[in-house]
Amino acid sequence: MSVPEVTVVVPTRNRCRRLGLAIRSALGQRGVQLEVVVVDDGSTDPTSQMVSGNPDHRVRYLRRPVPGGVSEARNAGIAEARGRWIAFLDDDDLWAPTKLARQIEIMAENGRTWSYAGDVMVDGELNILAGAPPPSPDETVSLLERHNSVPGGASNVVVEAKALAAVGPFDPALTNSEDWDMWIRLARAGPPDWVCSPLVAISYHDQNASRDMASMIRQLEVVARRYGVRVDRPRHFRWAAWHAMLEGRRAEAARLYGRAVAAGDIASLGRAAVAALWPGYATSRVRPKEPRREPDRWIAEARVWLDSFAHARGLPCGPV
Repeated sequence: MSVPEVTVVVPTRNRCRRLGLAIRSALGQRGVQLEVVVVDDGSTDPTSQMVSGNPDHRVRYLRRPVPGGVSEARNAGIAEARGRWIAFLDDDDLWAPTKLARQIEIMAENGRTWSYAGDVMVDGELNILAGAPPPSPDETVSLLERHNSVPGGASNVVVEAKALAAVGPFDPALTNSEDWDMWIRLARAGPPDWVCSPLVAISYHDQNASRDMASMIRQLEVVARRYGVRVDRPRHFRWAAWHAMLEGRRAEAARLYGRAVAAGDIASLGRAAVAALWPGYATSRVRPKEPRREPDRWIAEARVWLDSFAHARGLPCGPV
């Protein structure tokens, strides 16, 4: 295979069926030459057979016999990358077919070295739970001093390999704030670019690393001390409360809203009341409206490309 333009790094562990769809969305990218480096972080399910059985020569498989965590897995994939650009894709997320090409095009036009797009959150049946336009690059850089303002996690970002090498690898000591840590370093080296379209679907399910709220709160403090930033604690407590409501854990949601109030967010008293009385309304989470696209239009735009995966969502673990 000729030298690829983009290397897609996919860390995975014991998510064979979800991984198959993620790989399919990477291989379905239009207008770019790519390779997909799947880093198996010690899976005990049929991941090895599924990836090895994929006939597409663009897929490379790297197995780590002992799990080391998502940061170490991504770093191992980066070390194997041959592309000028590196894109990250978690094993349970999906991309629109134009994602990589559009992000690379805008970076080339504006001379930027990293970029993000917009996202939606989906459940296991690919129903859209939430989504609306992301903050602009200037807003994103400013907000990074308070919270992880790059939407969609690592699955959203494309970065030039040289720029990534200059700021260093993902921190293996961080398990659910490692992307925030990385975006701060990249932003301090230079601002990102963006594509303001819903090109990423972030999957929400009971195995999400982001569900470990206690670990998340601890690691926020690590990042805050490291970079001298002031964490927006109320925001993180509200975010955790919303996830608890989504799963029907109303008592825990009330407790988390209470922590947001204690941290200075008096408005969360009202949120707690709404969550208790109208839980369906409380979980209908969207970002503030943005003039170019209303949230309903944003979701409809994402639905167009997500429907192409609908027929495959129930496939058993196997080559795709």
